[in-house]
Amino acid sequence: MDTLELLRINLLSPAVLAFALGMVATLVRSDLKIPDALYTTLSIYLLLAIGLKGGAALATTPFAELWKPALATLALSVLTPLLSYAILRRLGRFDVVNAAAIAAHYGSVSAVTFIAATAFMQAAKQPVEGFMPTLVAILEVPAIVIALLIARRSLGEGSIGEAVREIFAGKSILLLVGGSLMGFLAGPEGLQQIAPVFVDPFRGVLVLFLLELGMVAAKRLRDLRTVGVFLIGFGIVMPLIHGAMGVWLGSLAGMSVGGAMVLGTMAASASYIAAPAAVRIALPQANPSYYLTASLGITFPFNLTLGIPIYFALSRWLHGGS
Repeated sequence: MDTLELLRINLLSPAVLAFALGMVATLVRSDLKIPDALYTTLSIYLLLAIGLKGGAALATTPFAELWKPALATLALSVLTPLLSYAILRRLGRFDVVNAAAIAAHYGSVSAVTFIAATAFMQAAKQPVEGFMPTLVAILEVPAIVIALLIARRSLGEGSIGEAVREIFAGKSILLLVGGSLMGFLAGPEGLQQIAPVFVDPFRGVLVLFLLELGMVAAKRLRDLRTVGVFLIGFGIVMPLIHGAMGVWLGSLAGMSVGGAMVLGTMAASASYIAAPAAVRIALPQANPSYYLTASLGITFPFNLTLGIPIYFALSRWLHGGS
């Protein structure tokens, strides 16, 4: 399949179409609304399911196959927030607080974008390493801490300890790590017992979740005039830079075409769950219109529609067109 065909498959996938439907619903002011309790339940299900599947796969993965990708992911967790912060400060002329807050989001990872990338790989019939959920946890936490430490060093403000506790206690990391541990201890045999609940309905639940996210993202579009042209460009160009870094490092670490692509997508994504919670505590003076609109209103739709096929095409190219 060429890049245009991959793009067509992605844009016409049920998950992306559901996201688009959610955006349309908000733009036409429909009364469509997913109850908050159901939205929370869907997010818990998705995070726990991906953790369980990853942990079961990790149980059969030799450490020799894991350490290089883990090291590459750790390198990304350091490089992406530092690069984002430098560009925001030097080119965007953002102040220390807002530059650090945005960098925390772009150094971290969106679990939903990760899930969408793995679903895309399944549709493309491309295998992905089973330990990827472990890499999500490795990428998410250090990047946020580094960005907050930059601000703390410059301002001498903010409770880093409380922010770190918020990250680890937050549902995204707790469910991914906890689910991975459960899946690891239960093994593939244990996962098979709960497959009718946590494996088979996965894509259908993802469609419902992205329907709600489409409505949420459309609301952030109203803030585009506030964030300015630079941040709009940043929300599109920065994912491409980070995504290329992730695919390249994943390839160097010996990951498959699908694995390197998913790592690139993780690096290209911007957190809008864990990072906002941490920033709200450590940098309460940061402007939410900047970091939420950029991550959820610009970068998430870009990655979901165009970014994922681009990173896959790049990964195939780096692997010799396989």
